[in-house]
Amino acid sequence: MRVATFNILNGRSPDRQDVDIAAFADAIKSLDADVLALQEVDRFQVRSGRADLTAVAAEATGADEHLFVAALAGTPGTTWTAATGEEQPDSAAYGISLLSRYPVHAWETVRLPRVPTPAPVRHPGRRLPSIVRDEPRVAVAAVVETPLGTITIANTHLSFVRWWNGRQLRLLTRSLAHLPRPLLLAGDLNMGPDRAALTTGLTSIADHLTFPWDEPCVQLDHLLADPPLRARASVRRLPVSDHLALIADLE
Repeated sequence: MRVATFNILNGRSPDRQDVDIAAFADAIKSLDADVLALQEVDRFQVRSGRADLTAVAAEATGADEHLFVAALAGTPGTTWTAATGEEQPDSAAYGISLLSRYPVHAWETVRLPRVPTPAPVRHPGRRLPSIVRDEPRVAVAAVVETPLGTITIANTHLSFVRWWNGRQLRLLTRSLAHLPRPLLLAGDLNMGPDRAALTTGLTSIADHLTFPWDEPCVQLDHLLADPPLRARASVRRLPVSDHLALIADLE
């Protein structure tokens, strides 16, 4: 059973502004993941050709079970609001997706607390940071019937603000406690592996540098699991995103 997590940068490569849908679909297909967690996913955004990237990914990987959960409604960087889950299905949105080739018995969404104040962000080549308002954050979990048994698999993309993302991760871990175990937590956590494991009480099953894509020097993307789950892990550089895809073949 193969699980992968991939921050897709809304389907584009770091050196271009538009999205090549065919290239995105080919990249997703090449992962050959049975369960796939995606972050920074567009739905009906102009910058990604108004495509539903979750649907594109589902078709590419053959995942009959899939769910997009909006973190924000509207257009990132211009007019947007925190998503509530009550948005129209044909409205523009941005968030995360979880896709599975195996049957899903239940889905659950967890909306995470947002950073209460604007926070500084440093940019390469700039001496001073810019002050930005962090986007809303959300998680989605699925109870999946797999060849290894029933597994709860969750996906999230946490804040880049260090003093806040740990709080989000602790809340998420508590929110998933009632779901069947073992638990596998995937996503871009915006923190290193030691802190992620310590905060969740889970074990990292995929230790690889994932960011940035050209010269990776940190691991922001993670696959964390209860101890019964073990895996052979790898990373994949694809013609999409500024992150590497993180892959684990569960044993």
